[in-house]
Amino acid sequence: MRSFCYRHVEVLGKNVFRLGLASNFGIDAAGVEEALDGPTNYLFWTPRMKPATEPLRRALARDRDAFVLATGPTTAWWGGNLRKFTENTLRALNTDYIDILQMHWLGVTSAWRPGTIETMVKLREEGKVKAIGVSIHDRERAGELAVDSPLDALMIRYNAAHPGAERDIFPHLAARNPAVIAYTATRWRKLLRRPRGWDGEVPTAGHCYRFCLSNDHVSLALHGPKTIAQLRENIAALEAGPLSEDEQTWMRAFGAVVHG
Repeated sequence: MRSFCYRHVEVLGKNVFRLGLASNFGIDAAGVEEALDGPTNYLFWTPRMKPATEPLRRALARDRDAFVLATGPTTAWWGGNLRKFTENTLRALNTDYIDILQMHWLGVTSAWRPGTIETMVKLREEGKVKAIGVSIHDRERAGELAVDSPLDALMIRYNAAHPGAERDIFPHLAARNPAVIAYTATRWRKLLRRPRGWDGEVPTAGHCYRFCLSNDHVSLALHGPKTIAQLRENIAALEAGPLSEDEQTWMRAFGAVVHG
């Protein structure tokens, strides 16, 4: 199932293991180290994720082009804080470039305005950033940005309880082919618990990640393990490959009940 587990992400020019690591849910430095020593080569990082900083710095020093660093400031209202964050990150991690610079939660903690757009594009032109992206919950707006914007990547909510990207975003990707990073695959673990009125099987985290990655529009999905055991379990789950038709039907029915 190597073709399922890996994807060449055109905007990055790199082959990426399709389960990226978000290190802000409790995993310690040893867990991040193991992840980066294994198949994981995409790390979503911010300076607040301190246990991941040293393992990340060592990995980048070992083989910079093998890894994808996705990061961005907590808030991005003005171009100045995007540039300051970028320069500080390059120094802190002793690297020449960031793979994906993101504005987070567009419309809530960051703003799509001329100053921020111009700064991100300029940083990309300077080579300090390879790709620019946003995380966004507004699906209709994400669909519009997929068609008409300089963005290389969209980080979006997509899971069995929230499959609306299939209608509002994915049909628009062909215009420019931005990378799609899915997050909240387990809907903050609500897809791992039995809802009232459900008598069938309850998904594992692995089912949730496979649901996301079974859609060919999704470049990769983020996971946030708390422990090394969860890290290993999630990575191993991808070996089962895409969901079968029966699994798709079951996951979507379960997701609809969870959504309520």
